[in-house]
Amino acid sequence: MTQTLLSLGHGYSARALARLLLPQGWRIYGTTRSPEKAEALRAEGVEPIIWPGADLAPAISQATHILASAAPDADGDPFLPQIAGPLRAARPGWIGYLSTTGVYGDHEGGWVDETTALTPATRRGRLRVLAEGQWQRLAAEAGLPLMIFRLAGIYGPGRGPFAKVRAGTARRIVKPGQVFSRIHVEDIAQVLAASIAHPDPGAVYNVCDDDPAPPQDVLAHAAELLGRPLPPEEDFANAEMSPMARSFYAESKKVRNDRLKRDLGVTLRYPSYRDGLAALLAGET
Repeated sequence: MTQTLLSLGHGYSARALARLLLPQGWRIYGTTRSPEKAEALRAEGVEPIIWPGADLAPAISQATHILASAAPDADGDPFLPQIAGPLRAARPGWIGYLSTTGVYGDHEGGWVDETTALTPATRRGRLRVLAEGQWQRLAAEAGLPLMIFRLAGIYGPGRGPFAKVRAGTARRIVKPGQVFSRIHVEDIAQVLAASIAHPDPGAVYNVCDDDPAPPQDVLAHAAELLGRPLPPEEDFANAEMSPMARSFYAESKKVRNDRLKRDLGVTLRYPSYRDGLAALLAGET
């Protein structure tokens, strides 16, 4: 039987997973909102589905695996109202939901793990808690094999600090005590692949590297790798920032990843942002 993945909201992380699975003979359906993006997916070997609009039931009936990563809205996961019934009937062998470590809220730089209470401090975090709960209820009621992956700040090809450093627009925003966890997109993909190989229904995994760090340190290291001057330092309290950018500083925490190493046997390719940035720079040449 052909392994078939239906990717609901086929974005940056899902595309990285597809790059691992397609050479293994997988068939992959991916939803997108625009015809232009559909053509890009088709060029990558993914069979695009324009959604909203398309009936997802035929793809669900063929899917052995489901990956859900669409951003929730005020009602929760945007796909669930349409797909809950077909999912109950199809009973895929693996369902992965991509959430965020933002569900833990602010811990003033302290450590969190998968047992930490969910106390989100931002609207984005609260919506992810809502969507997680919806998926967990459906899985419990229908006996579906759901795994939740709480992702730290994602970076990778096309998503790194080098462009801003080169353009001279990077700023080292300093908020005392602020620390973030991160994850390279290729490590997200290998964690998902490991879970597909060894599913554990009901499991929740934090997906992050081993080196939570202040954001200004990451920018400084990127400038050092490029041989550029340090970006200017600005105090968070007085820095001009968009509401979205400022919201990222509402939470400070270090995220533990022991479970994905222990239960999935994953060895991170990029255990620190230093490893990841060096690889990104090398990949540009």
